[in-house]
Amino acid sequence: MNDEKFTITISKTGPYKVEGPTKLVDDSGQPIETREGKPFFLCRCGHSSNKPFCDGTHNRQEWDAELTS
Repeated sequence: MNDEKFTITISKTGPYKVEGPTKLVDDSGQPIETREGKPFFLCRCGHSSNKPFCDGTHNRQEWDAELTS
């Protein structure tokens, strides 16, 4: 049994950082390749040209980074 856990960290003004063993799939259930054992960053601003991954565009675009509760 694998006791490793995955973590999603929400940065204050940037992407979601995903760490640990996890599987990323698209809306039809097809796997999206990630680098095994390496964290990946998911776009939160909606402006990335490499969705679902963050490409840093949030630093150059206006968007509301406030999280709702």
